[in-house]
Amino acid sequence: MSFTLAIIGRPNVGKSTLFNRLVKQKLALVDDQPGVTRDLREGEAKLNDLRFTVIDTAGLEDVTDDSLQGRMRALTERAIDMADICLFMIDARTGVTNTDLVLADLLRKRGTRVILAANKAEGKAGEEGYYEAFTLGLGEPLRLSGEHGEGVDELYYLLRPVAEEFSDVSYEAETDVDIEDAEEDAEFVATPEKPLQIAVVGRPNAGKSTLVNKILGEERLLTGPEAGITRDAISVRTEWEGQAFRIFDTAGMRRKAKVQEKLEKLSVSDGLRAVKFAEVVVVLLDAAIPFEQQDLRIADLAEREGRAVVVAVNKWDLEENKAQKLNELREAFTRLLPQLRGAPMVMVSAKTGKGLDRLHKAIMDAYAVWNKRISTARLNRWLKEQVVAHPPPAPSGRRIKLRYMTQAKTRPPTFVIKCSTPDKLPAAYTRFLVNGMRRDFDMPGTPIRIHLRADENPFAAKAKKRKIH
Repeated sequence: MSFTLAIIGRPNVGKSTLFNRLVKQKLALVDDQPGVTRDLREGEAKLNDLRFTVIDTAGLEDVTDDSLQGRMRALTERAIDMADICLFMIDARTGVTNTDLVLADLLRKRGTRVILAANKAEGKAGEEGYYEAFTLGLGEPLRLSGEHGEGVDELYYLLRPVAEEFSDVSYEAETDVDIEDAEEDAEFVATPEKPLQIAVVGRPNAGKSTLVNKILGEERLLTGPEAGITRDAISVRTEWEGQAFRIFDTAGMRRKAKVQEKLEKLSVSDGLRAVKFAEVVVVLLDAAIPFEQQDLRIADLAEREGRAVVVAVNKWDLEENKAQKLNELREAFTRLLPQLRGAPMVMVSAKTGKGLDRLHKAIMDAYAVWNKRISTARLNRWLKEQVVAHPPPAPSGRRIKLRYMTQAKTRPPTFVIKCSTPDKLPAAYTRFLVNGMRRDFDMPGTPIRIHLRADENPFAAKAKKRKIH
């Protein structure tokens, strides 16, 4: 296997900028304000002929309590233990700070192999800070500029001896959100190399990270009582009840009018990309305040993107009158989200893990329906029955004819109907067909697309020839 490099340092020294340069994609959020990164983000780094795993970490601070900063530090210390080598970055323009001294001492005590890098060292502004880095006692610092790429070639030669200790098997990235990789028409079987993709979405503080941690069986993602802890769309691979999964934990999505800060806009945008890339979207609701306007928008977005949808109601362990609450939730779901009629709704507790077995089954069932294919013969027999039972309208006295139906693709199930005048068929009749397909072909919840195409006139070519002559 390839080696693992963890990028360590104070907040705002440029760790995420270098991470993006090494993975050659803008995966990590970058902003001028400190403390943007909070979770561990992994990616496949490519540096000339080297292939290795790089971990972007939260900015280390001299805090060890149970505060948010303390929990971030604990997660970063875990990354240090996971890594084969650490790249310790300081800000050359700021110089060595007291926190840098504490972190250098921490790295020495853990016996970790360290490359010291003075970032932002381009120009005269970083000259003094570069020479000051020698005082940390971690060897000669690497003069680096993550933003402009200076010093990256020197980093290659420093990593070369580490790479030679490991085999040259490359590591597949776990945080790429590359929409073009999703092959919607291909037959898909979940494997460790190509797992089933899930995005967990919802409003802030719904318990998304806690749910993912419970599925993983470890505290892999940063959690806490504060709303909006998660900022990046972090993905992790796991095996859940014998199935290979890649789960995206996304930032909480608020109403657009409330999203003012640039950083939050970037976080929401990152989450939306995860939804587009996912195959199954788990919309996580808070049992105390379910189906608020933003919950409905998130669920509708997943449906419009054509993803299989599972609704999970979290914090179910806190509900006292469960039977009454369940009836209220089902009624609200049917009334407020008719476009997802029949989609599974599962009650879970991310804190205790209760209901996770039902959530797994709901995800697999939704995924199976999303991949469902129906033969053309069955579709046309069904279409004929629908037309006889409920004939299409007859605008201007001429009945619209639906002549032929076939399935164009799966994921989501998409169908084409040849029609005499497709532009005149009302949307209500198309909805009638969609609801009938859900009922008769056992396709609850999944998005269904129907495209109307004009039926070819066999006499059109002859008429055209007569006009020419």
